[in-house]
Amino acid sequence: MSKSIFGRLPGFVLVGAIGFLIDAGILTALMTGADFGHYGARAISFTVAVTATWYINRRWVFERGAIEMTGREYTSYLLVQVIGAVINLSVFVAVIEFVPGFAEIPVIPLALGAAVALLFNFTTSSWWVFSDSRKRDTGDTLP
Repeated sequence: MSKSIFGRLPGFVLVGAIGFLIDAGILTALMTGADFGHYGARAISFTVAVTATWYINRRWVFERGAIEMTGREYTSYLLVQVIGAVINLSVFVAVIEFVPGFAEIPVIPLALGAAVALLFNFTTSSWWVFSDSRKRDTGDTLP
């Protein structure tokens, strides 16, 4: 049974939390157990987390079946996630710059950045990445 856009939001948030745990776990493992540097470990952990959240969102939140659109859909999803990360960081920096007192309480700008990026990621994923009309327009079939 297909969910409404608002019915999908809680699942999208849960998948994001799972992605965070995957990201944090791999980052920590690579830096402490495999002697990776910050940036190399982060590149790997982010890529694995995005791949996992794409697959879980595809199957569970947006109710797609077998993977048929891996290239185009995954690339679109990855692009959305990268833009979301830039939005998250930009809001974090802007809040600290415009309200310097929040530099002492970094969780507030972090939460604001995460909330704005979540809204962007969810909206863009719903209306572009996993859109039924986009699949019809590109000639790909729904699973």
